[in-house]
Amino acid sequence: MFGEDGVSMKTQQEKIQKIDSPYTEDWIPIKGIQNGCIILNNKYKVTGVKIVPRNIFILDFISQDNVIIALKNLYNSINFEFWLISADRPVDIHTYLANLELLYNQIGNPDVKRLVMQDITKAEYFMDNNVTDTEYYLLFREKNNEEINKKLRTLITGLANCGLDASQTSNEDLRVILDNFLNGGVRTNFKAVTSDVI
Repeated sequence: MFGEDGVSMKTQQEKIQKIDSPYTEDWIPIKGIQNGCIILNNKYKVTGVKIVPRNIFILDFISQDNVIIALKNLYNSINFEFWLISADRPVDIHTYLANLELLYNQIGNPDVKRLVMQDITKAEYFMDNNVTDTEYYLLFREKNNEEINKKLRTLITGLANCGLDASQTSNEDLRVILDNFLNGGVRTNFKAVTSDVI
């Protein structure tokens, strides 16, 4: 439909696109994940840093206060929108368990053997109860690649001043975050679609 000035005018029904799809990927505005960034349909890129967890409560009180004050200063110095996210990632301890079993078979001392068996029992308990590791991320969105790099450097340097190690998110990190929020933490495994119909 064209108006008087020749400009195409869409009807109200055409403007409002209702998505009735039961599939998440049909209504999430994500084009893809590459180079440590989630690329959105509006050309923004969501990226950030993964922070290595550190238990500051095993430090003395002065050191704890120094870390907390440094984090406050860092958060107050960030002049862009950001999201602080914690996400659970399943931990695969099969290799660790296999090494414990090998060690158990090689040890002759019954006391040491008993201690290793306790570790094996604990590892099996963790495997049966879906043990997870909590990871921490500080994410932001930006269109300009230079600004992305500048913000990443600011965050990594600021966190280092707080005594925390951080690195840019990887593609796998971003997939874990999306799986946590969209699939209840269940990892998605995409495979080829095949059909028996010819």
